[in-house]
Amino acid sequence: MSVLRLECTKCDQTFAPGKVWNLCTACQAPLFARYDLERAAKTLRKEALPGRERSMWRYHEVLPVDDPAHRLTLGEGLTPLLPAPRLGSWLGLQRVLVKDESGNPTGSFKARGLSAAVSMAKALGAKAVCLPSAGNAGSALAAYAARGGLEAHVFVPKDIAALFLMETRAYGAHVETVDGLISDAGRVCAGLAKEHGWYECATLKEPYRVEGKKTMGYELAEQLGWTLPDVILYPTGGGTGLIGMWKAFEEMEAMGLIGAKRPRMVAVQAEGCAPIVKAHAEGKPDAPMWQGATTHAHGLRVPKALGDFLILRAVKDSHGTAVSVTEEEIVQGTKDLARRKGCSWRRRVARAWRRSRSCKRPGT
Repeated sequence: MSVLRLECTKCDQTFAPGKVWNLCTACQAPLFARYDLERAAKTLRKEALPGRERSMWRYHEVLPVDDPAHRLTLGEGLTPLLPAPRLGSWLGLQRVLVKDESGNPTGSFKARGLSAAVSMAKALGAKAVCLPSAGNAGSALAAYAARGGLEAHVFVPKDIAALFLMETRAYGAHVETVDGLISDAGRVCAGLAKEHGWYECATLKEPYRVEGKKTMGYELAEQLGWTLPDVILYPTGGGTGLIGMWKAFEEMEAMGLIGAKRPRMVAVQAEGCAPIVKAHAEGKPDAPMWQGATTHAHGLRVPKALGDFLILRAVKDSHGTAVSVTEEEIVQGTKDLARRKGCSWRRRVARAWRRSRSCKRPGT
């Protein structure tokens, strides 16, 4: 197997791959897949990549599914990194790039993580998969479950957009609406997963979804000629993508693909649900439950992220920061990006670009 072991992100306990594991059995923290990076470096070379398939699976040496026949893929990954000169000029920045994840299957970056997680679920013998979702993850889970012939169960807050319900059900998933937030949907999902033996694909509750998300980091490096950006702004709910990219940078350095320089990581949250922002400002290692979470950006309405300590660790170690934006700024920022870039990305807000300029390394 390409995965050597699964390792707890808190207590460093290790687990053998090849069977279903969720959280660490000792401390209930997320698990990370660890690879033989010395071996991977022999074939995962810069000059070898141009001829490979144009999907996230081009980095197969550091992904958990060994047999290509076991990969449930719909062509996810290798999304464009688009220059935004007009936006940069308006913000007073020399160079701004937008990683456009909207071209992924089911229209979001969630496809990366669910491709890896559902592939591993099937490889490990699961017959049914499940997760709580604010919309995009549910439709992605349903799509990959349909691809692999697995039963899918999705649990969502009652107030999510009807379009997500329609799409998720169109893929054949069983969808249950739940009163409350995604955290409430997560409790219902976890209880039924335990009762019925479903493979739970909730954010960081199994080791492989983050492996798909980390490929954004590999792609950024490859698309920038094996350098990394100065700053990465990331809309942060559960934060799996931010955590995954930080893991990818560590792996790439170990394989000699990049040097030690890291981007400053900026976690962007909605003002009505900003537990990471509050914890970072207070210098705390984790973020307590955010009470009364509210934002119309439902993907950011995560009152307690399982990987909060990993998000905060990446932000701190990169000399980054965490910022919150108001509902009005989210709406206006989306309009500003659309007018100056030609794309309308939810949650990518202009204020975050401005505020990231004050996030500098000591001495710079």
